[in-house]
Amino acid sequence: MAVRRRRREALLLGLAVLISCFGYAYAGLSMGGGFPDRFGVFAVGMGCLALVPHLTVRRWAPYADPLILPLTILLSGLGLVLLHRLDPSYAERFEGSGATASDQLMWTVLGVALCAGVVLVLRDHRTLQRHSYAMMAVALVLLMAPALFPGDTYGAKRWILVGPLSFQPGEFAKILMAVFFAGYLVAHRDALARPGRRVLGVPLPPGRQLGPIVAVWLLSLMVLVFERDLGTSLIFFGLFVVMLYTATERLGWVAFGLVMAAVGAVVAGATEPHVKGRVVAWLHPFDIFLPEERRPAGLISHQLADALFAFGSGGVTGSGLGRGHPEFIGFAGRSDFILTTVGEELGLTGTMAVTVLYALLVQRGLSVALHVRDPFGKLLAVGLSAALALQVFVVGGGVMGLIPLTGKALPFLAKGGSSLVAGWLLIALLIRISDSAGRTRAAETRAEGG
Repeated sequence: MAVRRRRREALLLGLAVLISCFGYAYAGLSMGGGFPDRFGVFAVGMGCLALVPHLTVRRWAPYADPLILPLTILLSGLGLVLLHRLDPSYAERFEGSGATASDQLMWTVLGVALCAGVVLVLRDHRTLQRHSYAMMAVALVLLMAPALFPGDTYGAKRWILVGPLSFQPGEFAKILMAVFFAGYLVAHRDALARPGRRVLGVPLPPGRQLGPIVAVWLLSLMVLVFERDLGTSLIFFGLFVVMLYTATERLGWVAFGLVMAAVGAVVAGATEPHVKGRVVAWLHPFDIFLPEERRPAGLISHQLADALFAFGSGGVTGSGLGRGHPEFIGFAGRSDFILTTVGEELGLTGTMAVTVLYALLVQRGLSVALHVRDPFGKLLAVGLSAALALQVFVVGGGVMGLIPLTGKALPFLAKGGSSLVAGWLLIALLIRISDSAGRTRAAETRAEGG
């Protein structure tokens, strides 16, 4: 069983590397009219990025899910291709715009090394349960840290700036909080699952058990107000509600959580100018082209309108990789708006393909949760999968105009060292949990056969 899984993983990793190399060559031919000079370097680099974690998993997690690693490598490879494609366009349009693909490659290498290291060192995911409260303490420090540092970046305080380096602690805090939530909910699941009063036919939680969700709600609201970080606040609160429902199977928690999220969003939108500006841009994206005196108050951004134009111009099949103009969106085209590059140049087909890759990755995480036996592993796998799904939703939904913009990075695809390294840490934990689930299933199969 383990050998078959690793063989499938190796074949899928080879396919992921081939697709990435094809995209790199196609973009070079489209933009430069010739085969890219550094194609060999890119191909060897992608091969090494796939080979190192594969060998690590083959040796120390042989029963792990065979799809998790290839999906992640493919998303990371597509991200490198897109940044290689964007760098010349940005340099042409914006004077002094530096290359980002080389930095992204460096962060990818660090992320892959961290993933391999975690798989090697963490032999049993249940070890983390003993340190869940320490994880919470570290996560709280990371969440609050940006508010203590001076300066905003694009209207939000989600970065810690130290000289030329920047660090986004919220990307790691969500993983640490998933570990804490899993440990806390395993210990208090019975008390939280007790039914309370019914309102409109929905059983609400008992009043004395509302403390945890109120505390998390207040903390997420503080992140939203003091750091103006809408994306982290949504992911943080949504993660807790999803894990709480998974642990208790009580719809009352979901209903109560949605009400509190709506109340927090209304309060923040009415009192925080930065959040209010994002809501106005979401409700009236094309009013930015009106004369200034006719625009809604607080509307200053044209990025969402540009993104919708890009998606519209891409149509079903797109203009072709390297043949669009994603640089018109500005700096955001390399971060949360990188999805518009996919929409413009690969069309609806490419956008759906990327969405399916993320959906498959989330599905594999949920499949791990279904098959692992221990409650902590189940909740942790659900939490990690939910964190990934929520981040993809808030970024993709914001860029497509479904919800207000959040400014978060699209995992593995967009420029951002913190997001990339944290994403690989999340993948390492899923691999370790899936290995435990695979070992249990293999033992049960052997027992039945014997």
